[in-house]
Amino acid sequence: MGPYRILVTNDDGMAAPGLRALVEVARQLGEVVVVAPDSPQSGQGHAITISDPLRLNKVEVFEGLEAYECSGTPVDCVKLAKHVILKNQVIDLCVSGINHGSNASINIIYSGTLSAAMEASLEGINSIGFSLLDYSWDADFRAAQHYIRPLMEHVLQNGVSECQLLNVNIPRLPLEKIKGVRVCRQADARWKENFVEATDPRGQKYYWLTGEFINEDLEDDTDIWALGNGYVSVVPSGHDLTNYRAIPTLKTLEQISLPQKI
Repeated sequence: MGPYRILVTNDDGMAAPGLRALVEVARQLGEVVVVAPDSPQSGQGHAITISDPLRLNKVEVFEGLEAYECSGTPVDCVKLAKHVILKNQVIDLCVSGINHGSNASINIIYSGTLSAAMEASLEGINSIGFSLLDYSWDADFRAAQHYIRPLMEHVLQNGVSECQLLNVNIPRLPLEKIKGVRVCRQADARWKENFVEATDPRGQKYYWLTGEFINEDLEDDTDIWALGNGYVSVVPSGHDLTNYRAIPTLKTLEQISLPQKI
């Protein structure tokens, strides 16, 4: 056990192979506590539970490690870890993942994986969200682990300048074909969504969300470019959603006066 305390979480649940792969790396670097949802929570974003009680169940999943299943969302997991399980204790790093599938570009908005890490950053904890571009439950995480360890070591030893959250995506490639790491920006891309309409056996209509990922941001400094060209993408991220470029053009709104009384 090292001198660091590391919180490990995810959005795919305690049984996810990606979580196990992340724990394997984290336990080599410090004292690990795992808090994960008791069921898959992909796409939950920054949702929190406010209308139902939350439950924690201590489980014996990782030999020699303290682990808890949480009945809530990934963000709930981090909140309970910070304020209940590890109350008044220093958490040196929170790592979330390894997610099965991409969380690059706009996907960070919807991601439970990144929202868990973002919640930790809001609590002042240096945090990293890890994702592998492979949706298969049987994905091979060995190449991802090769890069995850030095990234975790860097943040543990040096912190993260100007932010406390890194969004890391790893291409689905053999280790020898990954070219290295690119620190880059989030691509300006979007989902073109569609709903498939069908009828269930009871004659009731239902809708299933589908979509096509559209990227028209072709610059070579984005996460999408890095991943498409064989690099691990590292995007310094945060929770400030202000569009600063729009502020000057909206300054004229400050000239609006109250309407005269009729």
